[in-house]
This record gives sequence, C-alpha cells and structure tokens, in this order.
Amino acid sequence: MLVRIIGLGPGDPELLTLGSLDAMKAVGRAVTLLVPPELAKYLADQGIKPMRDRVRDPSLFVRGGADEITRFVDEMDDADLAIGVLGNPLSDFAGLPLLLRALEKRGARTEIIPGMPRATLSAAINMPLVPLPPASSHHTWDDLIEIMARLRRSCPWDREQTHRTLIPYLIEETYEVVEAIEGDNEAELCGELGDLLLQIVFHSQLATETGKFSVADVVDGLSNKMIRRHPHVFGDAVVEDVDAQWKNWEQLKAEEAVGKARKSRLDGIPKQLGALQRGQRMQEKAARVGFDWASARDIVDKLAEEMAELAEARREKQDDPRIREELGDVLFTVVNLSRALGIDAETAMREANEKFYKRFSFMEAHAQKDGKQLVDMSLDELEELWQLAKVQAA
Repeated sequence: MLVRIIGLGPGDPELLTLGSLDAMKAVGRAVTLLVPPELAKYLADQGIKPMRDRVRDPSLFVRGGADEITRFVDEMDDADLAIGVLGNPLSDFAGLPLLLRALEKRGARTEIIPGMPRATLSAAINMPLVPLPPASSHHTWDDLIEIMARLRRSCPWDREQTHRTLIPYLIEETYEVVEAIEGDNEAELCGELGDLLLQIVFHSQLATETGKFSVADVVDGLSNKMIRRHPHVFGDAVVEDVDAQWKNWEQLKAEEAVGKARKSRLDGIPKQLGALQRGQRMQEKAARVGFDWASARDIVDKLAEEMAELAEARREKQDDPRIREELGDVLFTVVNLSRALGIDAETAMREANEKFYKRFSFMEAHAQKDGKQLVDMSLDELEELWQLAKVQAA
C-alpha cells in the first residue's frame, strides 16, 4: 500500500504544481483536507476520485490530533491513496509526523510531494501578491519569495524560463559579483549579490512548481550541511588549524551519501569551471593527501623541463598535436606554481587580462590623438608606445 501525502499549494487550481497533480492522478483517488470548492471541482475534473467522509474532523487532522489521525489510519483499506493538504506538507501540515509514524506502523509505504507553501501567497489570487510600495520600503525574505511567485504567474518572460535557460544568467551574475568584489565597489556588490540571489530564488521557484523541492528545502539542506561539516563549531570536535580543518572537511564530505558515490577525490569539481580554476582545485585536492611538490623551487625546475619539451615538440613538426599537449603541461605547471605561491591562478590571469586591456587601450587612444592607427604603425613604433603605456597606464 502506497500513501502519497501531497501539497496542494495555496488553494487555487492555477497554483497547483504539475508534480502534485501528476502524483495525485497516478493514484486516482484522494482524501483532500480543507480544500476550497473550486480546487475540489478541478481535481474531480482531472479524474481524481474524492474519498469523502474518511476524515471526520479535517481541521483537527491537519492540526495533528492524535486520535483523529490514528482512527483514520486504522480504518484505511489496503489500496493506494493520496492525501491532499493545502500548502506544503513539510511546512503547513502539523499532523505530518504523527501520520507518518502511524502509517509506518501500519506497514504502508509513504511519499511526500511538496507543494507551494501557503506563505508564498498571502493575498487573493486576483490581487497583487505583494503590495506595490515606494522604493524606500524594506522587504523581507517572504516578500522576495512572493515576488518571484508573482513573476512566474504574471510575467511572460519569467513563465517561459527553465533551469537550463537560466544557466547563462546564473553564470553572468556570478562573474558580475566577482567584478564588483575585485573593483572594491561595495554599493555595486550589494546590487550584484541581489541579482545572484534572484537566480537562486528563481530556480527554487521552478522546482516548487514541479513538486521537486522548495526554497525552504534549499535553506534547510544548506544549514544542515554547514552544521554537519563544522563539528568544531556546532559540536565538541577540536580542530587545531586551517590544514586540519580542510582534512576534516574532506573526510566529512567523503562520509556523506554524495561523497560515497564518487569514485575519485577529484570528482565533484565542476567541469564547467574555467580551466585554470579547475586545474588549481584538482591540485589542491591532490595535495591534501600528500601528492604535492616539496617546494616552489621544484615546480620552477619542472616548468623549465616542460618548456624544453614544448620547444622540442615545436622543432619536430609545426602541426604536431603533441605541441598542444606540451603547452597544456606548461600551463598546468604554471597553475601549480601559482598555488605554491599562495596565488589564485584564475584571479592572477584576470588581473593580467585587465592590465593588458588598459595598456592596449592607452596605445589606441595615444595613437588616435596623433592622428594614427595602430595597424599602420611599425613594430618599433608599437614597442615604443607599449613601453609608454607601461609607465602611464600601469
């Protein structure tokens, strides 16, 4: 016997998630608790058979009345059943723990299908979900969740988005946060962090609508993970220094379900990271088990060796695929040297790019002021201009 406890959202048919509807239709019959007539009719029109009079006092049942829940479970038959509750069972159904224990005792299998939490929508469906306040108003976390829900319901562009279509925006917003940090612009950082937070809330809203998870699940999962991985802060474990903390962190991650499923310590580093950043993360993880260079001097010697191998590959054949391989070894060794010197390779490369941009832009502007174009200048003239840019556009 399977019992699905399904969240029905705030009570409007338009806000019933596809995940909840599909889960209920798969069972075919349902006990619905305290649902408004419009939603009850909608469910019946979808072919879901209502199981009336199974719960004598729905209000008491939802609030967690032990006698009411026990009687309900005792009188159940052995056929699969859906139980629909307003909101999200995980946050809006006080009787959930009692019901789960009673069903477990009965031997029933249970599944919980989240729905949109009732707190997500605090006003009637035809009214704005959130007031339209002056720009100076201070909003809460709940306001933000409601704003996102309203956007998904009322904005054509927001309605069309999926997890995949949002990927470019998530990446772009992340880099804009980095740019604000590196530019030491606190006001801009505040705004960019808000844009990044919107992406997290957006993805959580999409998942809520399909009954996968809600933003509350995201917060719970993160909080539990941080507590679990910091026993020296939230427990009685003792960590002597940062190195010991890293080793403890890696050990705790390896003991988690995701960690146990990984075949290598290097798994879990996103392949979508920039090549320099991914290389440095892999090297860091390898170093934590002792696979590392003894000193930066040894890496410098290795870099000279790799440069010699690259030169040899170039001498042999100009289009030899080995040239790219040897060049990759050179870059990987440079990343190793960056790590040994305590420098983030990706950050160093971004700073080098920015420095080149400033100097080259200076060259363009200086040449234009003299009525010239860089493309028309000789190499000696360009070198002279570059040296000037190094001094004046540092």
